Amino acid sequence: MWIDLRSDTVTQPTEVMRQTMARAEVGDDVYGDDPTVNRLEQLASEKLGKEAALFVPSGTFGNQLAIMTHTRRGDEILVGEGCHILMHEVGGAAVLSGVQTRSFPTTMGRVDVKKLEKMIRGKDIHFPNTGLICMENAHSSGTAVPLADMKEVYHLVRSKDIPVHLDGARIFNAAIALGVDVQEIAAYADSVNVCLSKGLCAPVGSILAGSSNFILKARKNRKLMGGGLRQAGILAAAGIIALTEMASRLGEDHKNARYLANRLEEIEFCHVHRNRLDINMVFFTLPESVISESALIAGLISEKIKINGQEDGEYRFVTNYGVSIEDIDKVVQTMKNIIAS
Repeated sequence: MWIDLRSDTVTQPTEVMRQTMARAEVGDDVYGDDPTVNRLEQLASEKLGKEAALFVPSGTFGNQLAIMTHTRRGDEILVGEGCHILMHEVGGAAVLSGVQTRSFPTTMGRVDVKKLEKMIRGKDIHFPNTGLICMENAHSSGTAVPLADMKEVYHLVRSKDIPVHLDGARIFNAAIALGVDVQEIAAYADSVNVCLSKGLCAPVGSILAGSSNFILKARKNRKLMGGGLRQAGILAAAGIIALTEMASRLGEDHKNARYLANRLEEIEFCHVHRNRLDINMVFFTLPESVISESALIAGLISEKIKINGQEDGEYRFVTNYGVSIEDIDKVVQTMKNIIAS
């Protein structure tokens, strides 16, 4: 069996999910008559405290659909530096929605509201319209953004009649880390994207939630983007299990991440970023003088352990449903053996 620490997107559907998918009642979702999709969307809207929700193929799709639905071509959207929308969505906002993206400074996801306010465009004829502010929680740096920060941003931009979209791909992780209900996070955004395949074991899909009018517009834009699915209930059935059974167990992944961090610090010169250990991600550095990236990856692969290479000089290990304490012990011991040899 492989141990996979590359991401929590690698989780496999549980046996219950597979059985439920096989028995799922389906219809044609473009016509709105897939009962399992409808149940998933109703469940998701209730859990997130929103009027309505829409099942979409992926998290990137959900974020880009939100941008398209909130904005007009030529608008400028403000996104946090280092966020997924800016760094890992292939410039989709420019291609799909024709908007300009501008980044505001953040500190591990936290926003300096005074700096953000200065970036909101005035009415000068030369300026694009500020059409949307995008937040992220949990943040891709491995932190959960405090509710007070989200509240401050939301009240600022709503006073200027600008909508807020939340990339909540890992919003359930954030809720556990902050000790709050997921609705309390979603309340400070007009729309929210939630991944069902990040840590929750669903094989495919995300949820975009918001007001009824917003989701009505988004449904048409989903069709425009090629996301109108037919007998999607087979996929939605797994999403229902993800929300009802898998979200509540994410604390185990957080606990395992802290255990992994402790074990990694046994390796000489391995520096773990303790201030970014809120959820299920462990960021650390290991100098090339100790072991090269290529040698570490190859050595681990030879022992059936998968990791990603460095990004900006850092490694990221992600604990997930398929990784046990015993697996973590094996990973760390294998790293020690590779370095020693």
